Amino acid sequence: MTLIKSISGIRGTIGGAPTDGLNPISTAQFTAAYATFIRTQSGEEHPLIVVGRDARLSGIMVKSIVIGTLIGMGCDVIDIDLATTPTTEMAVVGKGADGGLILTASHNPKQWNALKLLNCRGEFLSDIEGKEILRLADAMEIDFAEVTALGRIVEEKSYLKEHIEAILSVRGVDVEAIRRANFRVVYDSVNSVGGLALPALFEALGVTQVTGLYSEVTGDFAHNPEPLPEHLTAICDEVRKVGADLGFVVDPDVDRLAIVDERGEFFGEEYTLVAIADYLLKLNGGGNTVSNLSSTRALRDVTLRYGGNYNAAAVGEVNVVAKMKETNALIGGEGNGGVIYPELHYGRDALVGIALFLTLLAKDGRSVHTLRSTYPNYYMSKQRVELPTTADPQLLLDRLAREEEGKGNINRVDGVKIDFSDRWVHVRRSNTEPIIRIYTEAPTQEQAASLANEYKQLISSYLG
Repeated sequence: MTLIKSISGIRGTIGGAPTDGLNPISTAQFTAAYATFIRTQSGEEHPLIVVGRDARLSGIMVKSIVIGTLIGMGCDVIDIDLATTPTTEMAVVGKGADGGLILTASHNPKQWNALKLLNCRGEFLSDIEGKEILRLADAMEIDFAEVTALGRIVEEKSYLKEHIEAILSVRGVDVEAIRRANFRVVYDSVNSVGGLALPALFEALGVTQVTGLYSEVTGDFAHNPEPLPEHLTAICDEVRKVGADLGFVVDPDVDRLAIVDERGEFFGEEYTLVAIADYLLKLNGGGNTVSNLSSTRALRDVTLRYGGNYNAAAVGEVNVVAKMKETNALIGGEGNGGVIYPELHYGRDALVGIALFLTLLAKDGRSVHTLRSTYPNYYMSKQRVELPTTADPQLLLDRLAREEEGKGNINRVDGVKIDFSDRWVHVRRSNTEPIIRIYTEAPTQEQAASLANEYKQLISSYLG
C-alpha cells in the first residue's frame, strides 16, 4: 500500500495495515495537523473549513473521518459534499473560510484517495507550508479541543450554483452565442462529480442537445479516470454515432479537460489550454501566459504571436499559480488539460474551460477539427517508469543530468528537462504516484515516441 506526501497533498491507497496508505489513522493524523496549521495561521479559536469530495468509493469514509477530526480540533465545518475541486476552491473564498479540504485523488484509479489542502484564498498550500503540516503530523504536535470547545457543522449545502453563476459572468464567456450555436455535445464524467456539474453547466449555457457517458455518480469508475486517448474510445465512438459537434471529458474532480472533435478524434489535452489561451489573447489584445515545463511549446508560440511573454514553471498547480501571479498572466495552466483563468479564480477549472471553449467555437464558426489545424503543430509522447521501493529518484535524476550534459540545454528546476533545437524531453518524479514520468515533444509523433522510448530505456537501465 502506498502513501505519497507532496505539493499535491497527502495521497494514498485505501486499505492495509495501520502503517499503510491513506487509512483512517493517517487521515485523522494529517487532518489534525492541517487544522493545527490553519488555527495558527488564522488566529481563530474556531477556524472555518470547507470540505468537498469527489465521488470515489472511499469518499464517504474519508469525509466522515475528516469532518469528525476537524470538529475534534475545534474547527467549524461547511460540508459541500459532492463537489468539483474548483467548486471547493471557490467556496472557500465565497464563504469567507479560513481553509478548505478537497477529498480527491484526481486522476488516480478508484483505490486511491487524497487530502488536498487549501489556504484562505482557496489555493493550494505552498511547498513550505505543506512541509510544516507534515512536520506537525510526524511530531504529533496536535492538541484536540476540550468538550466545550468542539467545532460544529455550520452548513451542509452545495456550492455548484454559485460556481456556475460566476462562470457565466466572466469576460470571454458569451452565453447567447453558445445558445444560438445549438451545439450537440457528448460528455464523459467517469462516474464522478462531473455527472452533477456538467449537466448543470450545459443547462446554464443553453446547450440542450447533450449525451452523457458514465454520468451516474457512483464512484466506481468505468474506465481508467486519467483523460488520455487510450482510455477514451467510448466517447470517440459516441460522438461519431450521434453526430455531435464535439465531446468533453473530465477527470473525477473536474479540474482537467480533454476535448474530442466532431470526427471522434482526440483534440489533444495539450491543446485545451492552447486554444483557450489563443481566444483570450485575441480578445484581450495580448497578454502573458504560463504553463509547466512538461507542456507544449505551442502555448509559447501563440503567446508570442500576440506580443505577450510566455513563462514556464515547475510541474504542480501551486508552482504555475505562483509564476502566473509573478508575471501577471492573463491565462495559464498545465498541458494535462488544466486551465487556470485568474478572472474567475487561481485554480484549474474544467467548467470554465468548457464555457470558454464553447464560446470560442460559437464565435469562430469553424469545426473543432478545423480549429485544431490553425494552431502550431507539435506531437507529444508520455511514458512512465515504475519505481521500486528501494529506488532513490533524486539519484536517478542527478545521474541523468550528469550523463546528458552537453547534449542540449538542461533545466533542473523540476527533474531534468533537456531542450534540443526542435524537440525536448522532460524526466521527473511524479508528485502523485511512485513513478518517473517521461514527456517528450517533437515535430512528428514517431520522433516524439522514439525520444520517449530512448529515455525510458535509459532510466530503466539505471534501475537494473
